[in-house]
Amino acid sequence: MKKTFFSSFLLLALSVFLISWGATGHSKISESSSLSFNSQMQDFLAWVDFLRDHASDADYRKDSDPTEGMKHYIDIDSYPEFVATGTIPQTLDSAIALHGIAFVEDNGILPWAIERTFDSLRNSMQRHDFTKAQFFAADLGHYVADGHMPLHITKNYNGQLSGNTGIHSRYESTMINGHIGEIIYTGEDATEIINVNQYIFDYLYANFIYCDSVIAADNYAKTQSSSYSSAAYKNALWAKSKSFTVPLYERASHALAALIYTAWLQAGSPSLLESGITDPLSISNAFLEQNQPNPFSASTHISFTLKENAKVLLQVRDINGSTVATLINKTLPAGNQSCEWVPDTVASGLYYLVLNTGKYIQVKKMVYSGGR
Repeated sequence: MKKTFFSSFLLLALSVFLISWGATGHSKISESSSLSFNSQMQDFLAWVDFLRDHASDADYRKDSDPTEGMKHYIDIDSYPEFVATGTIPQTLDSAIALHGIAFVEDNGILPWAIERTFDSLRNSMQRHDFTKAQFFAADLGHYVADGHMPLHITKNYNGQLSGNTGIHSRYESTMINGHIGEIIYTGEDATEIINVNQYIFDYLYANFIYCDSVIAADNYAKTQSSSYSSAAYKNALWAKSKSFTVPLYERASHALAALIYTAWLQAGSPSLLESGITDPLSISNAFLEQNQPNPFSASTHISFTLKENAKVLLQVRDINGSTVATLINKTLPAGNQSCEWVPDTVASGLYYLVLNTGKYIQVKKMVYSGGR
């Protein structure tokens, strides 16, 4: 089957460009899902590092699991009804009934992989198995990101049908690795998804329109340089594609947050801090309050409470995860603690306040409006 049951040699050769967004992009999307965590999702902030670090686990399984590859794409334009009407059968059973299992698997099962992983995440939360739930959430982030990479939802997945062979890796990895610092967004609070199946297909249908945009960007970049490794080519590709690439990243991060939130609600909104949870990051020995004022233009006051003596690392990080200030790095006694942040050398924008006690990590968003 295409992309899944090639010979081992071809699979190895193709694996370079069949990894959606590359490891860098996947990490960015999964980590940035926290930008859309609403007020009910604050305990999920302890998952953010895990989501980032395991964002590409699903790709790594391709080497050992021959059924994994088909979960990462759908050649949606291979379905004649999509060409005619813009939609396809939206349940796996209905797609197989209409076209046969060989056709469906050969053209990828991405939307149903997303739905199945969502179900597994919800069921793990219902069982209060939060360790397993984190792994399903990480896989969910990967498949959601795949669904927001246009070349993972078309039969022209590598530009091989339009004279753009190799565009897959040039777009998702080479270009992204050089411009990841320019992919900046702030997020919007996640809300409950009423119909998960329809939600998944809605964004697949919407993202398909960018397939031609990626090809057009490649055609333009090739007029600027015939060397794909040149800065001129990569910068031209970015210049023509950033207007839709950045929103695709933002929507992927938001979709992951919304799906996690919906799975949690459907599971009965279980507390991640219940007794019996063994993940040390989910056992709180500290409480970080929201900084005041927020937003702020000159300085802001930060307060937190320790339940026990602890080695405290309190940092401010920017939207790319880089540390811009270390406010505290020492052992403190139990009780109320506070400090000030005076950000006189950074730009205006969104920042994260990160409290790490070794047992627990808590994060708050801060908006600084007085920068250069």
